[in-house]
This record gives sequence, structure tokens and C-alpha cells, in this order.
Amino acid sequence: MDINKLWKILKSEPKYRLKQANQVVFLDLIENWQAATVFPLALRDKLNTDCPLKIDAKLTGSEKSLVCKALIKFEDGLAAETVLMRHKDARNTICVSSQVGCPLACTFCATGQMGFKRNLSASEIITQVLFFARYLKQKNISKVTNIVFMGMGEPFLNYDNVVSAIKILNDKDGFNLGMRHFSISTIGLPGTLKKIAKDLPQVNLAISLHASDDKLRAELMPATKNFSLKKLFAEIDEYTTLTRRQVMFEYLLIGGINDRPEQADALARILNKPLDFLNLIRYNDIGKYKKSSTRAVNEFKKILEKHRIKFGQRFTFGDDIQAACGQLVAERGRD
Repeated sequence: MDINKLWKILKSEPKYRLKQANQVVFLDLIENWQAATVFPLALRDKLNTDCPLKIDAKLTGSEKSLVCKALIKFEDGLAAETVLMRHKDARNTICVSSQVGCPLACTFCATGQMGFKRNLSASEIITQVLFFARYLKQKNISKVTNIVFMGMGEPFLNYDNVVSAIKILNDKDGFNLGMRHFSISTIGLPGTLKKIAKDLPQVNLAISLHASDDKLRAELMPATKNFSLKKLFAEIDEYTTLTRRQVMFEYLLIGGINDRPEQADALARILNKPLDFLNLIRYNDIGKYKKSSTRAVNEFKKILEKHRIKFGQRFTFGDDIQAACGQLVAERGRD
């Protein structure tokens, strides 16, 4: 569904039509405008022709966990992957993509290695959410509870469309998902943290850290070469001053690369603020790197505990269907 086309069509209709459209699309989750019986037949026909609700997607399910991955194909033939993670506590989290590919070229990430195609529009981001919202409805499962921008792409390189999508999905007359149920993962591009603090102060922020020194971080994440950790943390301090919100730091544990005891000590020295929270993620084997051993992970955690660092460990979801952290990739022309 193209949001801009929908708004353009409804502009010549009575104002209440937009509220009705939001109801049937985001709450009733219809897949064909003919199901919108509150609309005149002529309007339904026009909407089906000019703004169809069908989503072109290929679904893959996980055998060992409550995870589904969907490849969403767009009008130009390009595609992006999105993931639904169902949790035992009844949460249903959708991991959405913000770009087709990614220009950051992080060496541990399959998306980064596929290169960059283009930004996704707000409508294409919302389409990912609608696809899984409909899926949950069809399966008679509870609704979407959380949306995380942790899929393909760097969200802040597509800032305006990401913010627009969140505002539409937050709209009380539409999908009505609370701001604190959105999370954005970013490497921390210069100037963006202050901007998001002012535009969407209630949205959760996750910083992709993955190293405790500038040299290693630049090796793993080349786009950070000219943006030191000192500068990054200065902007994070400004963000927390403005929002008083906790910041989550994501740290992939890569075997023999960033999982040594001295690196845990260094990490503890920089994550020493009251609103800092560390999320450890055991790396999913993709290319030249390997996941950390259980022994290395346990030793790393013991050091963090000694320094009284607040942290948790994210358990792997969907690695058997290439849907786990760093594994998303959509090839052009893939069916």
C-alpha cells in the first residue's frame, strides 16, 4: 500500500474517509478494498486499482523457534527481508528493514556485504508491519506489540522515512502502537542522536558498538572511521540529558576478535553511566568470523559483573532460517 497515493485519493473525499481507511487497513487488516464496505463501491474499485493492498511476499518459517522471515518484494522488483519474533511472554516483535541493502559495509554483516540499492519509503516500511500483522490475525495470535528497526540498512541514513513510518504506526486513529514500543538500532551517525531526541524522545535507542576501541571498531564497521568513540559518547550524553532515557548498547561477541578479557575490561570502563545498558549478542557465523566459545562468553560476562555493568544476553532467534542478527540479505530478482 502506498500511503501517499491513499492520501491523494482520499483528499477529494469527505474528511471522515481517512479515519475509516485507517480503521480498515491498520485495525481490521483487510487485504482487499472490497472488504471496506463502509466505502462506496466506486471508491473501493478506484482504491483497488490505484492503491492495492496486496503484499508480494515469500514466507519462511523456523523449525526450532517461533520465528518467521518474509522477503517483501516491491514495485521496482527490489526486495527486503523482515522478521517476526514471537516470545513466550506473548510479545510479538517485528524486525523491519529501512533500506534495500546497506552502504555501511560492516564486515560481520551479510546485509553490509550485499551493498546498497536504495532507501525504503515510509509505505514500504509500513508494508512489512502490515504483512506480519495480517499473518498474526490469520493465525489467531495476539497482535504486534513491538517494532524494532534492526533489519537491513542503517535507519538514520533514511531518517525522514523512518520517522514518518513510526509516526503513522503510532497514530491513535491507525495502528496505535505506543512510542515506547519502537526501537531504532544505529551505529550513531554524527548529529542524529540529538535530532531523534527532539523528534521522537520516547522511542528506544540502541547503539551498535561491537568494540571498545576506535581501531577495532573501524575495522569491523568502516563507516565509523572518522567518528571516534569519544565523540559518539559525547553525543550519547547529550541524548540522555535531553530524554532521560536508557540507551542500549549492542555488542556482538566474535570469537578471537572482540571477546577477550582485556576487551571486557575496556568495555566496562566506557559503559559506566547510570542509563547505559549492554546487550550481548553471540555472533552468528556468516563469513570469515566465528562465534565466541561458551567459555569466552562466560568469562566476558564475569568481568562485566565484577565491574557492576548492567547487561543482558540476547538469545539467538531464527539462525536456522538465516533470520538472526546480521544474517538478513535479499538478492535482486530472488523469487
